[in-house]
Amino acid sequence: MVKAVLGVIGGSGLYDLPALEGAEWVEVESPWGEASDAVRIGEIDGLKVVFLPRHGRGHRFAPSDINYRANIDVMKRCGVTSLVSVSAVGSLNEAMAPGHFVLVDQFIDRTFARAKSFFGKGCVAHVSMAEPVSPGLVGHVAAAAEAEALTFHRGGTYLAMEGPQFSSLAESNLYRSWSCDVIGMTNMPEAKLAREAEICYATVAMVTDYDSWHPDHGSVDIQSIIKVLHDNADNARRLVARLAQDLPRTHEPCPVGSDTALEYALMTAPEARDPELVAKLDAVAGRVLSR
Repeated sequence: MVKAVLGVIGGSGLYDLPALEGAEWVEVESPWGEASDAVRIGEIDGLKVVFLPRHGRGHRFAPSDINYRANIDVMKRCGVTSLVSVSAVGSLNEAMAPGHFVLVDQFIDRTFARAKSFFGKGCVAHVSMAEPVSPGLVGHVAAAAEAEALTFHRGGTYLAMEGPQFSSLAESNLYRSWSCDVIGMTNMPEAKLAREAEICYATVAMVTDYDSWHPDHGSVDIQSIIKVLHDNADNARRLVARLAQDLPRTHEPCPVGSDTALEYALMTAPEARDPELVAKLDAVAGRVLSR
């Protein structure tokens, strides 16, 4: 029986969780470098919650400059079992309007300038990403959204682009032709790294605008986006507070194996592993490396 710990990564517009009780900012060191910020650790109705602002307080980091490996490693070191990523996105689907939330279930990764794995030369591992989010956790998020009367869509494909520029019209139409529903800049490689760290992961994508494809929308208007961001952030805080109230206090095994993803993933023989890399993997992969 593992005690549940809820992690929350706050995207654009979400830099704190006022609902946290007895909270304090804590600096957590990671062998993967500096995380986006300290983590804010507190409780909601007795459940430990660990919050990390993805871009740092004051929005200091662009999407390509975020140390995703350090962020996920820090969450693992804090004991997080379920991680909810709250992320601002543009919509590629007319039904998913600004102000709506989308509980993503698939990703297409078009990023190219980021470290995407904890593993590599000296310790190779391959985890499955066929089902990149934990359906059990998504179910709890959906129940919380319903309880708070939020407008949300369960299921959708998130196109992760490099950024920091928004899409051209041609790119926006291309991604729509791929049946993508929302577009953002931060959930990859975050979701991949969470899987490698055996943390159940779910994305709450907060729609701020229609991307440039929409005939009545035109180019992305940053002023309009900021206004919607503030409204979305308030709703996201309500959602997280309700989720924390209702989440089971004992971690539930993931039906798609998010929390056991490394069980058969390590390829490198023990005698061939790089000791320096293995040492860095103590939090992420200690469960299987200690065998």
